[in-house]
This record gives sequence, C-alpha cells and structure tokens, in this order.
Amino acid sequence: MSITPMMQQYLETKKQYKDCIIFYRLGDFYEMFFEDAITASKELEITLTGKNCGLEERAPMCGVPYHAVDSYLNKLVTKGYKVAIVEQVEDPATAKGIVKREVVRIVTPGTNLNTSALDETKNNYLMSIVCVENCFGIAIVDITTGDFFVTEVENNRALLDEIYKFMPSEIICNDAFLLTGIDIDDLKNRLNITLFQLESWYFDDDMCKKALTDHFKVYDLSALGIDNYDVGTNAAGALMQYLTETQKNSLSHLTQIIPYSTNKFMILDTSTRRNLELCETLREKQKRGSLLWVLDKTKTAMGARMLRSYIEQPLIDKESIIKRQKAIEELNKSLITRDELREYLSPIYDLERLISKVAYKSANPRDLIALLNSLKMLPHIKTVIQDFKSPLFKEITEELDVLDDITSLIDNSINEDPPINIKEGGIIKEGYNEEVDRLRKAKTEGKTWLAELETKEKEKTGIKGLKIKYNKVFGYYLDVTNSYKDLVPDYYVRKQTLTNSERYTTDELKQLEDVILGAEDKLFSLEYNIFSEIRDEISSQVVRIQTTAKALAKIDVFASLAYVAEHNNYVKPNINEKGIIDIKNGRHPVVEKMMPDSMFVTNDTYLDMNNNRVSIITGPNMAGKSTYMRQTALITLMAQIGSFVPATSANIGVCDKIFTRVGASDDLASGQSTFMVEMTEVANILRNATPKSLLILDEIGRGTSTFDGLSIAWAVVEHICDIKLLGAKTLFATHYHELTELEGTMKGVNNYCISVKEQGDNIVFLRKIVKGGADKSYGIQVAKLAGVPDSVINRAKELVAELSNADITAKAKEIAANMTPGNSIKGVNDNVELHQMSLFDTVKEDDIITEIEELDLGTMTPIDALNHLYKIQNKLRNRW
Repeated sequence: MSITPMMQQYLETKKQYKDCIIFYRLGDFYEMFFEDAITASKELEITLTGKNCGLEERAPMCGVPYHAVDSYLNKLVTKGYKVAIVEQVEDPATAKGIVKREVVRIVTPGTNLNTSALDETKNNYLMSIVCVENCFGIAIVDITTGDFFVTEVENNRALLDEIYKFMPSEIICNDAFLLTGIDIDDLKNRLNITLFQLESWYFDDDMCKKALTDHFKVYDLSALGIDNYDVGTNAAGALMQYLTETQKNSLSHLTQIIPYSTNKFMILDTSTRRNLELCETLREKQKRGSLLWVLDKTKTAMGARMLRSYIEQPLIDKESIIKRQKAIEELNKSLITRDELREYLSPIYDLERLISKVAYKSANPRDLIALLNSLKMLPHIKTVIQDFKSPLFKEITEELDVLDDITSLIDNSINEDPPINIKEGGIIKEGYNEEVDRLRKAKTEGKTWLAELETKEKEKTGIKGLKIKYNKVFGYYLDVTNSYKDLVPDYYVRKQTLTNSERYTTDELKQLEDVILGAEDKLFSLEYNIFSEIRDEISSQVVRIQTTAKALAKIDVFASLAYVAEHNNYVKPNINEKGIIDIKNGRHPVVEKMMPDSMFVTNDTYLDMNNNRVSIITGPNMAGKSTYMRQTALITLMAQIGSFVPATSANIGVCDKIFTRVGASDDLASGQSTFMVEMTEVANILRNATPKSLLILDEIGRGTSTFDGLSIAWAVVEHICDIKLLGAKTLFATHYHELTELEGTMKGVNNYCISVKEQGDNIVFLRKIVKGGADKSYGIQVAKLAGVPDSVINRAKELVAELSNADITAKAKEIAANMTPGNSIKGVNDNVELHQMSLFDTVKEDDIITEIEELDLGTMTPIDALNHLYKIQNKLRNRW
C-alpha cells in the first residue's frame, strides 16, 4: 500500500516541525494525525478517530473547526505546547493536484496573539536568556504590544529577580543556562513558565547582530544603543531569529529595542516582591489584597500595564520621582479636569494590541472601528492637557499625536457596523470608491431585475407559485411545484428534480445570473483589496500610534494615582537623599482598605543614617509588628514610584534596595528546612544590601533553638548596625526581648514595642508603636486567645514560672554592659560563636561533680567509661 499524497505532504511538514503539534487545514477543519492526534485529543478532550491514508492501519486523527480554532489553540499553548498552523496557500478551485499548504505561523506561550485569552492588564512576555561565563544576557519582548527590552546581570539571584519582575510565559535559552544551578523545575511547575532550549547557532555573535541590524534597518548596534551589551545582544538577536522563524511575519511593530540597567531602578528581590504582595497576594495569588489592587483605578489596558511596571520598578532618581509627583499634584489641583480626562480615557481600546494586530495583518474591520472610536478621543484629551504646566505633562503633550489622518482614513472608508469576515463584503462605505459603488449598485439592481423577471414569468405562464431562488450549488433557478408542472413552457430548461418541485432556468435568467454573481464576486474581492490597503496604510504609521499609546498610558496612570490619592487621603511625600525616613501617622495602604472605616491605627516611623539606623521592635504575635514594618516598606516604595502615600506627612530618603525577611516555610522540593530558607534569605540580604537600603527583618533565628536563634539575631543586628560592615536602615522585629539590651550599647539601635493592655490573664492589642522594649512576649495570653485548652494554658503558666528562674536576660545584660558603643566583631559567624559560648553554655562545676559521684563504674564497660569521660571533659571546657 502507498501513502496518499495528502499524508505525504503532512509528514513532510511534520518532519520540519518535530517539536510542534501540527494543525493541518483540510476544508473547514484543522486536523491532527498520529502522535499529535493522540496528544491533542487527550489535552483538548475531543474524540480520537482514524483516517485511511494508505497505510495498513488507519492513522489516529482528530480535528477542530477552523472558526473555533482560537479556543483550542489557547488550551494547548497554555499547557506549554507549540502549535504550527498549516494553511492552504492556493485556491483549491485553480490548484492542479493536491492543494499547496505551508506553515503560516507557530504559536507558543510567549507568542500567543489571541487577546481574548490574555489578561489585558498584564504583558505577555517572552524572555531570551543567554549565559556566557559570568554574565547573563536578557532580552524581553511582548509581541502583542511591541515592547522590547535588553539588559545584562551578573549572577543567578539577579537573573531570578528579573524573571520575577517580568514573569514571562515563555523562556528561550542556550544550553549553558541549564547548567547554572537555576531551578528549572521551579520555573516550570511553580511559576508556570514554558522553557525551550534553542540550538547553539541561534546565539552566534554574527547572526545575532545581523538579525538585529536587518530588522531595525541600522548599520551597526550603536544606532540602537546596545553596543555595550555584548551578551544582551546575543539574547536579543536569538530572540529576533526565534520570532522571525515562528511568526513568519515582518514584525514591523517591533520598532525599537530599549536597553536598561537594573541599577537605575530600586532592586526588589524575589522574596521582597512576594512578601510585600506588590501585584498579587502571597497565598491566593490574586490581585485583590495587593498594592496594585489599591492603586489601580486606570481606565485603559495600556495604563493598567504601565502602572504594574511602575510598581515592579520603583525609581531611584530623585528628579524623576518629583516629576511624577508634580504631574499627580497638578491633576488633583483641578479635580474636574482630572475626572474629565478619565471620562475621555474610558472608551479607548487597547491601542498597543490593536496596532500589533494591524501589523500582523490579522486585524478585521471591527478592529479598525475600535481603533477609530479610540482615536476620536485624542483631540479632546490633548485640548485638556495642553495647558498643564508640569514637566511630565509638557512631554506627554508633545508625544500625543491626535492622528487626524488615520482617523479620517478609517472614518471615510470603513462602515460603522462592518462584518467580522473580511471576505464577505459590506466593509467599505458608500462614496469612498467609485468601482465599489458601481458593483454594489449592480448587485442591488440585480435583485430588482430578478423580481421583475419573476413577475413577468408568472404573468406569461400563469404559474402563480413560481419563485426565483438561489443556492451556492445551482445558482439562480425558477422553482415550480409539481401542481403547476403542466404549465411549464418549452423554453424552460430543467436543472434539478425534487420530490415536490422542479427547478428550471432560462437564457434570460442565465444572463442575469452572470451579471449579478459576477458583480458580487468582484465586489467582495475589491472590498477585501481596499481594506487590505487601508490596513497597510495604518500599519505604516505604527511608530506614531505606539508613541501616542504610551502617552495615553502615562496620562491614565497619573490620573489613577491622583484619584487614589484624593479618595484615600494620601499626601505628597518629600523626597530626600540624606537617608531619612520620617513618616507621621502612616497607614498600611492595603490593610486600611480591607478594614471598616477609621479602624486602622496609625503609627510613626523614623529612621536615619546615624542614631536611628536600627529599630528593635518587640511585642506579642498578632499585635501588628509585621503590618507596621510592611507598611513602612510600602510607603517608601510608593513614594519612589512617584505616588502619594498614606500618612499625614512623609519625608522619604531614596532607597536603592528594599529587602524583606518575613516568615518562612519549608522548601521540601529542594530539601530545605524553614531555618535553611530563612538563613539563605538572611545571607542574601547581608551580602547585597548597602547603606542606602531598607531592611525589613521579622523574627530572625526563630527556626532553630532559642540559644542559637538569639545568638544569630544578636550578631545580625550588630552586623547591620556597624557602618563599617553595612549600616543600613532596618526595622527588626523579634521575640527575643533580650535584644533590647543593645540600645545604648550600640550606636544607632533604638527600642520600640507594640503596646498592649493587660486585663487579668487577657490582653488587648492596641496596635500602637511606642518607644521602649517589651520585657515579655505574652505568648500564653495569645495562645489563650487562639483557643488552646485551659489545661494546656495552666500547665504552661507553671512551666514559665519555673523556667523564668533560669532566664538568660541577665546574661544578655552583662554582655551588653561589657560592650563599648559601636563595637562589633568581624564576621557574623564569629559573632554567633562568641555569643553561643558566653550566653548559653551554663554548665556549673557542682553539676559535673554530682554527675561523677553518681556514676556506677562497676557496671560500665571501658568504652562507656571513655565516652562519659569525653562528655564531662567537654562540659568542663564550656563551663560558666
């Protein structure tokens, strides 16, 4: 048996695209065969059948209708598959032999263009990563908006920070990346990122440079501003080659590549993004309950995406921050103008993604009408903002092109309510093209001619039930029921016999049919060609439209931040470069929105680079320590994105980094315990923080024994406070109230506590930060509030009374007293060892004598005696 020509064509295509599921166009269906069919039927939950293709056994086959292909594509792509779309590229009516088919596009998670399947408030990023020696080149693109960035980082942690910042749906990489120790399974399983390793030729230096210079039509990379990013250039060039290969398109909407340096923005590591819940909550992974949820009152998809990027990348340049503040301030000085702007923004569609569809030639007539309705708002918006005085709004006014020519083009040419299908006519307005009007008139008059012929034939033949009808197979025909068959004249030519009627034609009807159908075919073809020309003309203006879209996004972001500031009673913070953070009556922006009105308790914060570097915060669980510390971090971050902040006043020193160490959990997948996760995060903070950083540390050392934990926490505070080692501004919450002894002995350390009110055995949380340290943790009272049985509570009280006699606070005080102000010991490890030895090894000589007296030497073996002697010797070495 020989394989059929169609199946030969399919197998040849599959051979070229082995890593793809082939969607093979056959008539009104996309069909899949063999392994692709088995996979697709399982993943899409569609019926698996078979097809006779010349083999001994029927080939497994399944299919999906072409008009509903997007939903099936999305399911496969979301699950990490590549799908190659194979279309007929010649007319079946004129083809000789089998119809020619080609792969017209490959759809992957990072190249999915179906906007209905994407979150309009998020970018859908595709990231390219190249590892070369001790450097990572990173390129990021969103083909739905045309955004294209490139940068370089030097280590795994910085790379992970960029991955968390952009959260790409797909990563392409070279083989060296897989050997860096990055947890690939974590990227795939927890972050749901699809990863494809590309062959080495994609990353060839010369090919990468050529791919970029050819696409952007420049002589060398210096024209793009990326000539200093050698490894980044490889990442960008590989990405461009990958896009060209998969999209089969000119990618004309990728009009620029923007290099950026990670040190131009505040650095937020993965733990900080997660702990501060910037764009999604820690547990539910939802927007509600995040900072973005509070600040996002944008009216457009473009503005929502830009606001998200602002939150992900706070500024560290004072002047840039102040420029944003002035824009927000100017909007709130004229609330009517601000609200008018927001009304004009509401009807605007996603211009960035619309122009990308235009560039891809996938935009339909209704997309152009959506574009038109959006562009009609531009003159109104420009009129409102042109009198604004703030520097940013002056820049935006220059960038905002009202695009009159494109508005007129669409308004004059496209019907207001066009069909979706671009090949069925009804697209072009009357009066735009003379030939369209002539053909449309012929089509309209043809219907009149047919009605007149029908009336004439009824009168001529006496067949009262005669009808002129049409179908795609037989064209126009005269329908005569059997009851009038005897009246049919000789010049009627039979076309078809049915059960109840006969179908005929005449010479006159044939002539009318040729005129009418010829006009319709020509009209549909002409309308399609004119629409394509209009779409191409709009595509040629992609840079202007993208620039205007970014300008609108900025207006939307500032209007949203202004609206939130006014409605939530936020204030404009002062920005300083002296390292002072002075917040009066600060509030947590998210928690206060989740609580009933006026229930949130405000608190002050003061940190600087001298006598107020480290605040030791003590108090019971549930009292509000974590909320207070996160509040400080969020207010600082909000100030550095240019937003107003929840406080009565704020003076914020620009921070280069914010680090948080709040809570921990076992990382079982990588075999790390809670304490190991905690120490890893602490190590990262101590190694990467600078004096300009803000550190939020909660319960350091709680994952191990009390003695070890306290010694580590003590040593960490010393390290942070010592300006020779770090000297960063820090909020340090702890249950080790022994650490309060550091105040007065180390310069820069101050004690604060969460005030509580005791009512017998119960406590009431007042949520207020006050000067001074707590001398107990109220753990038993909190346990009682949580509902622990009274028998356990009572026994705990007995035990705590006994254990308090051996309290280590006295020893902590003695060590603190022996310290000189500002002294520290080199290295955290040395500190830990010192304090472990001096604070906690409390063996006494009397205990050892008693232990020796009680030994029963007569029953001990020599080896037991040696072991006991060894233990006693160790105790004597470490005795108090």
